[in-house]
Amino acid sequence: MPRSHSYTPCEDAMNNAFDRYFEITARGSTPGREVRGGLATFFTMAYIVVLNPLILGNAVDGDGARLAIPALAAATALVAGVMTILMGVVARFPLALAAGLGVNALVAYEIAPQMTWADAMGLVVIEGVIIAVLVLTGLRTAVFRSVPTQLKTAIGVGIGLFLTVIGLVDAGFVRRIPDAAGTTVPVGLGIGGKLVTWPALVFVLGLLLTLVLVVRRVRGAILIGILASTVLAIVVEAIAKVGPSFVDGRPNPSGWSLNVPALPETVVDTPDLSLLGNFDLLGSWQRAGVLVALMFVFTLLITDFFDTMGTMVAVGQEGGLLDEQKMPPRTREILLVDSIAAAAGGAASTSSNTSYIESAAGVAEGARTGVANLVTGGLFLLAMFLAPLVVVVPFEAASTALVVVGFLMMTAVRTIDWTDYEIAIPAFLTIVLMPFTYSISNGIGAGVISYVLLKVARGRAREVHPLLYAVAVLFVLYFLRGPLETLLF
Repeated sequence: MPRSHSYTPCEDAMNNAFDRYFEITARGSTPGREVRGGLATFFTMAYIVVLNPLILGNAVDGDGARLAIPALAAATALVAGVMTILMGVVARFPLALAAGLGVNALVAYEIAPQMTWADAMGLVVIEGVIIAVLVLTGLRTAVFRSVPTQLKTAIGVGIGLFLTVIGLVDAGFVRRIPDAAGTTVPVGLGIGGKLVTWPALVFVLGLLLTLVLVVRRVRGAILIGILASTVLAIVVEAIAKVGPSFVDGRPNPSGWSLNVPALPETVVDTPDLSLLGNFDLLGSWQRAGVLVALMFVFTLLITDFFDTMGTMVAVGQEGGLLDEQKMPPRTREILLVDSIAAAAGGAASTSSNTSYIESAAGVAEGARTGVANLVTGGLFLLAMFLAPLVVVVPFEAASTALVVVGFLMMTAVRTIDWTDYEIAIPAFLTIVLMPFTYSISNGIGAGVISYVLLKVARGRAREVHPLLYAVAVLFVLYFLRGPLETLLF
């Protein structure tokens, strides 16, 4: 009979040191839960390895140059992996990072066309350095503490709704109604108000399965839902030959949103890391002018500054990791790693990297520590070599997790005092504007501005933290950047 393994005193000491450092037992977690959480987070955000290269690679800079998509995919996976692991080791918080959606579109379609790619990425590096300085001086953390507790709760709820909308849209369950349809309704169910596609069916069945598993308290419910939906999608594609959403440049409304779920011909691929270090810190100031460069840096700064604050609150809230002031543990370390990731993304030509709200999927699976990040980050590093395998999971399978997590985060809305209009109205604007404008920063900005305004209008200006007045002014400038750019340029 095989002998059972007995741990030596050295092994026991190492295990105890690992547990103490990451606070696994202290936070009520286990290594198994951390692994499941890390897997769930990776599968819900692995799409960025495909999507970020498509966004950046399909744009041209001021000289008409393009970035190579294979090199973008490799750099995207590399930076996401390294920064996610760094967050796990330094901040010990289950928050994964990757190239920021929205920011990458800003870089691709607004900044790069006015300069070279190297110049544009140089601005991203500068923005990341500025945020790092704000963290090291304590200003970024102080700003975060100045936000009222219930408004922080509203930020988490709003992000939950935002996640739900992302999941429904990515899965094709909700679609924009074309203007030519002659209706004022902006979105509708499926195509023509009907769910008539195979991908939509995969999403619905996967979502229902996940909900049943969640209600029955099955461990790994979200991860099981993603994997089961992926298997179903592969079978459906093999039989129905659905294909991608675009074929030869023409739309295919019944196709898969991004990844076509078919078993790849090859599993391993050699990564192209030629874009690393391809940035210029000073070129943009000469090419586009000082005012234009400053406006772009300010826009990037505001977006990264507050998106991360909202994300870490939402993830901490989902995992019960916030203190009585709605602050996560090691806030300073979280914000510092996030700012380093912004600069690293620019240095690798993947645009600013930031914390991902999809991390909440891992937290919902039980992740409570940075150990989950070791798993997620490791998988991103493997994705550099296993890119063909990563693209097997379609949006329609991964989106089931986003909808379920959106519900879980929505439950915190009960802690907001809806009878106190001075906080209820800012909370309401924060919650609704995130999904309706597809932006975390827009929701936070509306909440902060309205909170300050209502307090002043009620003669309670002294109740507002002085830093919050400065934040409100910055958000006013942020919302007026369109007219300001017109006047200046």
